[in-house]
Amino acid sequence: MSILSYNGGALVAMTGKDCVAIASDKRFGVQLQTLTTNCQKIFEMGPHLYLGMTGLATDVKTVQSKLKFRQNLYELREGRIMSPEVFTNMMANMLYERRFGPYFIEPIVAGLEPKTFKPFISVMDVLGATSVCKDFAVQGTCINQLFGMCESLWQPDLEPDALFEIISQAIVNAFDRDAGSGWGAVVHVIEKDKVTIKHLKTRMD
Repeated sequence: MSILSYNGGALVAMTGKDCVAIASDKRFGVQLQTLTTNCQKIFEMGPHLYLGMTGLATDVKTVQSKLKFRQNLYELREGRIMSPEVFTNMMANMLYERRFGPYFIEPIVAGLEPKTFKPFISVMDVLGATSVCKDFAVQGTCINQLFGMCESLWQPDLEPDALFEIISQAIVNAFDRDAGSGWGAVVHVIEKDKVTIKHLKTRMD
């Protein structure tokens, strides 16, 4: 078993029309033993910027705090908020610095560009190799199921309500087929003027 799947987890992000959504499951476990069902995997890093991470839970907390520190330094020095693209580059550099003893995380960055409010999604591996996605990005232990659901359901230029419905169906149906993730989900829909956070009740077995 990979160390990345030790604590389990599912993560997906999707673009819509002037909006972006990111969703994760709530399960925290040790291999197939479930310990808690309110594990936070999505972190608000700015007004229109969210970071989702699955993988080893201790590394998730470490990376999130280190990134927040670097982001605060940048915003103090530059006098402006960090865009999702700049945040992605900063995170990729940080992960590559640790390439000989990497953090065991699988991150997704989702947000809106500060001036144009254009949706942005990027995904990277433990070494910081980055892919910027125009449609959707997935991470976690049920990655194959998530790919299948997203490819079936996603369409270009989804309105916020439709995007919420699509991403919810995708993640719930994917982790229903995976013992390492599930036990409820949380969805963030990021728009120009608001962020909607909804919790989904799912199968608890």
